[in-house]
Amino acid sequence: RAGLHIVEQSLWKAIPHYLRRVSNALKKHTGRPLPLTCTPIKFGSWMGGDRDGNPNVTSKVTRNVSLLSQWMAIDLFVREVDNLRFELSMNRCSDKLGKLAHEILLKETAPEDRHGDSWNSSNKTHAKHLCQQTTLPSKLPVGADLPSCTECKDGESQYPILQFPGNSRQENRSPQDFRLQDSARISLANGNGNLSDGNSNSSISPQSSISGISKPSLPRTSSFGSSQLLLQRKLYAESQIGRFSFQKLLEPSLPQRPGIAPYRVVLGDVKEKLMNSRRRMELLLEDLPCDLDPKEYYGTSEQLLEPLILCYESLQSCGSGLMADGRLADLIRRVATFGLILMKLDLRQESVRHSEALDAITEYLDMGTYSEWEEEKKLEFLTRELKGKRPLVPPSMQVSPDVQEVLDTFRVAAELGSDSLGAYVISMASDASDVLAVELLQKDARLSVSGELGRPCPGRTLRVVPLFETVKDLREAGSVIRKLLSIDWYREHVMKNHNAHQEVMVGYSDSGKDAGRFTVAWELYKAQEDVVAACNDYGIKVTLFHGRGGSIGRGGGPTHLAIQSQPPGSVMGTLRSTEQGEMVQAKFGLPQTAVRQLEIYTTAVLLATLRPPLPPRKEKWRQVMEEISKTSCQCYRSTVYENPDFLAYFQEATPQSELGFLNIGSRPTRRKASTGIGHLRAIPWIFAWTQTRFVLPAWLGVGKGLKDVCEKGYQDDLGAMYREWPFFQSTIDLIEMVLGKADIPIAKHYDEVLVSESRRELGAELRREFLRTEQYVLVVSRHEKLSDNNRSLRRLIESRLPYLNPINILQVEILRRLRQDADNNKLRDALLITINGIAAGMRNTG
Repeated sequence: RAGLHIVEQSLWKAIPHYLRRVSNALKKHTGRPLPLTCTPIKFGSWMGGDRDGNPNVTSKVTRNVSLLSQWMAIDLFVREVDNLRFELSMNRCSDKLGKLAHEILLKETAPEDRHGDSWNSSNKTHAKHLCQQTTLPSKLPVGADLPSCTECKDGESQYPILQFPGNSRQENRSPQDFRLQDSARISLANGNGNLSDGNSNSSISPQSSISGISKPSLPRTSSFGSSQLLLQRKLYAESQIGRFSFQKLLEPSLPQRPGIAPYRVVLGDVKEKLMNSRRRMELLLEDLPCDLDPKEYYGTSEQLLEPLILCYESLQSCGSGLMADGRLADLIRRVATFGLILMKLDLRQESVRHSEALDAITEYLDMGTYSEWEEEKKLEFLTRELKGKRPLVPPSMQVSPDVQEVLDTFRVAAELGSDSLGAYVISMASDASDVLAVELLQKDARLSVSGELGRPCPGRTLRVVPLFETVKDLREAGSVIRKLLSIDWYREHVMKNHNAHQEVMVGYSDSGKDAGRFTVAWELYKAQEDVVAACNDYGIKVTLFHGRGGSIGRGGGPTHLAIQSQPPGSVMGTLRSTEQGEMVQAKFGLPQTAVRQLEIYTTAVLLATLRPPLPPRKEKWRQVMEEISKTSCQCYRSTVYENPDFLAYFQEATPQSELGFLNIGSRPTRRKASTGIGHLRAIPWIFAWTQTRFVLPAWLGVGKGLKDVCEKGYQDDLGAMYREWPFFQSTIDLIEMVLGKADIPIAKHYDEVLVSESRRELGAELRREFLRTEQYVLVVSRHEKLSDNNRSLRRLIESRLPYLNPINILQVEILRRLRQDADNNKLRDALLITINGIAAGMRNTG
């Protein structure tokens, strides 16, 4: 809901402005604007779909989140259509639109009401019952010649006053209060719309409420004239002034005023179908049956676009181009961008969970244990089953809850299809069989669901995206993609169902935690080059999906710089990237900043496509990078994974264990119940070091690597690499920015108060490594001091120090006391406040 709030309050407003600016820029420079239904950007989400190590994301959660997203999209469109109906009041229209409006009115106007007022369905029902339960008069009733407003002889009106909701004070009646004729009574039943005659024993109040609006009692008589009946119908309709005057204004019936407001008629039909679509989502969310005819609601965005584009073309043809290019064009562009689903939901699951599901299946079928097979045997089995037409999973098979949850997720994916869901991302992917396993489980679920439904599943299978995260997997990414595309079935499947397009995701978080910032930057660069080359070899287009976080240690940093530093050919018109955590609010929390961020993405992708960044000018530069990476990784791993004191030092020197108290995480801090660094998620790993202002994961090992190559005589080459190679320059600049945000005296204070004396030497050694890193980064960049090339950033950091430093001092003292009194809730609350304060000051924290 928090993510949807960002869309509703910011992105919904930003998209029309952004697309209009893109269109104007294109028209200025090319003479042709952006096509109305074309959008260069699409939004996706995995909130509610990312089940990687998160037991709280179940198949039911995924289904409900997807339906809720669709509900909000439809609700937002209802509001926009309402605004348009007020705006488009003109009569002139194209013949095509006029014909459609005429057909809608003929369809909606019942024969008996063609000459009367426009009533909604409930009012028509009341009138129909009224006519059925009265007889034609044999003579005029007494007083028929008098005006309907004539008062009784005692000076008191005998006619009931219309009671609106909330108007309970009788003394506030207006002189024009609604009145009905005095005669025998027919009163409306209490709320169900039925009528009772005068002989009924029911005692219904003259002001019984129906559907939340008070209804006046209708006069009852054993016989009265048709003129009175028409008068009573008219008075009853006018009594519903809050509802029907508005509807008369927007939805006049055709015979009353032929040809009036055709745009309002058409948009009224659009709104009705949208409201039916919204109601359908509500029924599905409540697991209630929905018997709506598919013709009564919108199933695809193309169905919604059709009448809107018809209105747009009609306005253009009638000389109302300014009106067409206003709110209506904005609505069409929103439909093109968001569709009826707002954001397609990506699913993510760990590769080992799919292997466990296949283990259960193959063991049940007495085929052995799938996970113990060699890779070639796995591929042979998976390919054979994918080519078959029978389901693999027996309906009677009993499995463990974890395996059942995996199978249920694929069932939900089959029920929703690619119309509502985006990609299926496989985290910790390492082999071609990981991708084929998901394809097989998808296929099997769709066969099962379509058999139960008696019709094909909606959409197509989800595109399967391998996510390469560890350094080992990144190094083998290209060979895995080559192996995958060499399989005839898979290559044909991609060409047929996914427009010859393969998506590959590269992870920055776990790889950075695995080998350090510098090494992972270089491994990611090489992995992207290899994946692009593999796809080119088979004539397959590739989109690289960057799993970046907000912090530098998780691939964060300025968007434009990051995209511009990608390998040549890796950004060929398309790019996907994640925005996570506090960066979503920072970049998209306000419409103005969202427009700016979307422009940055667009500009960077255009530049990287039309003018690709330069590769390393010399082969020697690659050798230098390999040297730095190797030394840097050895230094990082020897400290983090091989030093027996490091884990205890980390837990003492940072508030890592206390971060679990914060109600901001979307999933557990650890993938598995282990205290080691390996199973700790990257976000708390980075977040904890940011709190102490040491930011260790972003720079550890870099100084050692730079020092070694400088001592080997490569200092001049490093200077040339910084000036001429965008990738190397951006890497050094980001590390320099992190060093500028760090604060050694503050980090030392944490050690002195919180770390046991036997481990303080480790902290001192790390601080010496920090100073060495700072020294050699400045040698490479030729700057006199940190962030010398970014004065505005330096000013921002310095302006926050008077607030940040006291909060850090407070946090150290609170941690000291809390660790002596763990159940003190007041101290815990105070700690959480300091954590929020430091995170706000440091900005990119996780």
